[in-house]
Amino acid sequence: MKKVLSLLFLTCSCIIASCASPLGKWVNPFIGTDYTGHTSPAAACPLGMVQPGPQSGNYLWKYCSGYNWSDPLLMGFTQNRLSGTGCPSLCNVLVMPFSDKHGTGYASRKTKEQASVGHYSVKLPDNGAAADITCSERVACYEFRFTGNTRHLFINPQYVQLRSNDPKATLARGIKAWDGSSPDSKTLRGHILANSWVQYDLWYEIAFDQPYTSCETIKLQPDYKAPAYVLDFGNGSKPVKVKISVSYTSAEGATANMAEVAGWNFERVRKEAERKWEKIFRLLPVEGPDNILTAFYTSLYHMYFQPNLVSDLGAPVRYSTFSQWDTFRAADLLRTLLTPEVEASVVNSMIAEAEERGHLPVWDLCGRDNYCMIGNHAVPTVVDACLRELPGVDKERAWAAVKASLTTPHQKSDWKVYDKYGYYPFDIVKEESVSRTLESSYDDWCAARLAKALGHEVDYEFFSKRSRNYRNLFDPQTGFFRGKDSAGKWREPFEPARCAHAGKMGGDYTEGSAWHYLWHVLQDPQDLIELLGGRERFVEKLDTLFEVTPPASVTGYSQDITGLIGQYSHGNEPCHHVIYLYTLAGRQDKAAARIRQVFDEFYRCEPGGLCGNDDCGQMSAWYIFSALGYYPVNPVGGELVKGEAQFKVLKKLPWE
Repeated sequence: MKKVLSLLFLTCSCIIASCASPLGKWVNPFIGTDYTGHTSPAAACPLGMVQPGPQSGNYLWKYCSGYNWSDPLLMGFTQNRLSGTGCPSLCNVLVMPFSDKHGTGYASRKTKEQASVGHYSVKLPDNGAAADITCSERVACYEFRFTGNTRHLFINPQYVQLRSNDPKATLARGIKAWDGSSPDSKTLRGHILANSWVQYDLWYEIAFDQPYTSCETIKLQPDYKAPAYVLDFGNGSKPVKVKISVSYTSAEGATANMAEVAGWNFERVRKEAERKWEKIFRLLPVEGPDNILTAFYTSLYHMYFQPNLVSDLGAPVRYSTFSQWDTFRAADLLRTLLTPEVEASVVNSMIAEAEERGHLPVWDLCGRDNYCMIGNHAVPTVVDACLRELPGVDKERAWAAVKASLTTPHQKSDWKVYDKYGYYPFDIVKEESVSRTLESSYDDWCAARLAKALGHEVDYEFFSKRSRNYRNLFDPQTGFFRGKDSAGKWREPFEPARCAHAGKMGGDYTEGSAWHYLWHVLQDPQDLIELLGGRERFVEKLDTLFEVTPPASVTGYSQDITGLIGQYSHGNEPCHHVIYLYTLAGRQDKAAARIRQVFDEFYRCEPGGLCGNDDCGQMSAWYIFSALGYYPVNPVGGELVKGEAQFKVLKKLPWE
């Protein structure tokens, strides 16, 4: 009887996400803003250029998005940001309101902090002020209210997000050049040359709904390029409304972008942002318990934070913020399936980048490559777009970009060495040699698929052969992919649980160990099963991954290797497909059990609820696919592998 009552209670507690109720109500933008999620509650539109929101810190790793939920103070509000990354950048042009007084450095405690789809608000008691924030794709919109007699704004164009463990770190190194003007008492304009992860130009325009009565210019530090402003809007209780547009191309672009929001109707802009998000959410209407709906729609919200527009209003659409090492695994494919017309523009942006710099983007920010990670993983995204025939993607133009990326040497892609040895030798390639070999093998397999589809037989044979290079690093004695030098000798000593992290811990693997990269044969899991001795032994080895936890003295430490179940690390992308290998080995029951465990432990509906960096939506994409009951072990042109659905879907899925 108790079981029957429990089932009845669960059924009654399920909320139907019906067409009569906005699905955006389930989004909680604070999820992932604490611990290692590195998300932000900033206002945003899908794939927009700006994400105006709170700034609570700088320099430390936890501030990659500029914000951490556990901080009691806010420094102000910045206009653009990264979401869920492991490196910081952006967070330009800080603004902060204050009335008769302000906190130290214009910072204030935060109270009554709220965030919803396309909106953020907070009260600032130390500054006698409050802020409401929303935006269009290219314009940040603010409404500042004041509780004292005076109304002021502090504006700092020197601000930019940096990373440093130096307690004396300064913003001086972040802004290399600045120039600005105030053409009238309702406008500020400027240009900054920023150096943070990449070097980029940003032009900004700031418009006020009323004239300021005075403008004080402050030199915050002697070595700062840009001054700060304190604007006085006189006495009174009337709110001050502000619009801020940015451009990565020109001052004229920032002015053109400002026209995207006409007038000063804050609520109209907010409602339009909500409408744009609702259009995304309606692509996947589902029903289920409250906590599942919150996790699901927040994941969809986070996944469409990026890539980001970098083209001005009226110009051909172009995107950047390509975290390809992360997002090729699931996020790119999910956008392809849900919004193919958007993904076509994303892919065309990648191809345009290749035509300008000679290869597809590795990790692209503000239209520039920082080469942060390994592989050439725009290749699978571009290939899949061609195989699925996304509208407007020229296949031969795409093929030229793919082939150039995998044959013309560039940073972390030394094809002469790779082709000479059939792998990256660790005595020549000092870091990540095994991971780079495995991931390049997958990119080659993708290239072979496109070459075959286009009838390029010679290229097909070349890339097909190279796609099996992973076998050159498989050691049958240990059952792992291992580092090998140019003489063909294995690296000794070998500890498969030892973590590696390029630039910090060294080693042959990327943010992982031999245990993590053992499963990285996305293109041919059946061959991997055979290499490991057949299905039964393969499943046994998977069990060991999840059940055995070596001591820290053996594994070492990497801040990116989080969300552990045994040695499985859900907080880092190389493991994201691994659970689904159980299904491919005939044990979907084991896959289902581990999927439920990951849901319960690593996607909690709270600020610290994500077990690792959201990484431009890849962690979120895993949840979305998995909650729907599928996952792309091989994200290019392949079938989705079944897992364990978490709820009922109210419409046919794009892949069904």
